Amino acid sequence: MKLANRIHRIQPSATLEMTAKAAELKSKGVEVFNMSVGEPDFNTPSNIINAAIEAMNSGHTRYTPGAGTQSLKHAIQQKLMRDNHLDYNLEEIIVSSGGKHSLYNACQALFQAGDEVIIFSPYWVSFPDFVSVTGATPVFVKTNPTKQYEPIFDELESKINSNTKGIIINSPSNPTGGVWSDEAIKRTIDIARSNNIWVFSDECYEQLTYDLPFKSTYQLCPDYDKILTFQSCSKTYAMTGWRIGYTCGNKDVIKAMSKLQGQSTSCPNSIAQFAATEALLGDQSSVKNMKAAFKIRRDLIVNRLNSMDGISCDIPGGAFYVFPDISNLINRNVCGKIIKSALDLCLVLLESQSVVSVAGNSFGANHNIRFSYATSEDTINEAMNRLEKIILDCN
Repeated sequence: MKLANRIHRIQPSATLEMTAKAAELKSKGVEVFNMSVGEPDFNTPSNIINAAIEAMNSGHTRYTPGAGTQSLKHAIQQKLMRDNHLDYNLEEIIVSSGGKHSLYNACQALFQAGDEVIIFSPYWVSFPDFVSVTGATPVFVKTNPTKQYEPIFDELESKINSNTKGIIINSPSNPTGGVWSDEAIKRTIDIARSNNIWVFSDECYEQLTYDLPFKSTYQLCPDYDKILTFQSCSKTYAMTGWRIGYTCGNKDVIKAMSKLQGQSTSCPNSIAQFAATEALLGDQSSVKNMKAAFKIRRDLIVNRLNSMDGISCDIPGGAFYVFPDISNLINRNVCGKIIKSALDLCLVLLESQSVVSVAGNSFGANHNIRFSYATSEDTINEAMNRLEKIILDCN
């Protein structure tokens, strides 16, 4: 069968692939310790669930405006002013079916064949595919793991040319958990400004920073009008399955995204939009409670990893991932397998210890593994016990 060329530009999701492997093991009765999941393990707060029930009971189950309801857009306005000190007009806001959908639509609206888009490595697995499917070319720039994976600026500047159309910032980051300093954000925007480049600021983990208060990119650089801000209800409110994300920025880009969305998904889920309105404007105590739990788990897993021979792990400033470096295990024998990359170690960990992780290969980092600590402390400890066991047995 002849498929469209764009399909061949897309790589399968590594995180979903590992989740599928975990499900297969579970179906065979194996106890699995899943450290790959990129979503909170908490249930959606009850006030949000109740708002959805009320919406259904009140008949709010029909199409909404394609770019989102007025009430949700007003809630986003208030949330952005309250939490991020950002002031957007309603015509500068679009609601989409999750943060991923928001980013995809923006790429479709702005990029095309012949364009280049800067992506910082390690990167979220979907960024390169969002760019490639438009016909544009992703260009990778290395980052410094000892500085929260901020850009190596000499390399960034060297890779910008007349074809560079966009730069994607993801802070706090998936997969590293890195949170850039204000100075790094400002320097990146200065470079973008000098070259008239669009900046995507993916801030879906903006409520999950542990050591310093989060500052939005546009908050730091409000005089540059080519910044698009992407946020989501998924991580903040444990609403991953509700699929509500939003984009704020230049009204012409938002209008173009709305036009595209109107011919693809029509509108975001009506019930989820009512729930999201409550999430943004209602009681925020659950956000603080989840954040406090994640910080305890972060400190636990970082300490466990750094106590193991051959592994080093910087302390991530945000999100709910650690990204330990396993370089010292390369070419060593672990459970009868010579480790050539992070993928080899992940497979050994899965096959011999039933611990699911995600190899850094998928994120552009062959010597790192992503562990999610969006799981219980008991699961973290048992997974780390099992990782430690195979490392102690290696030679």
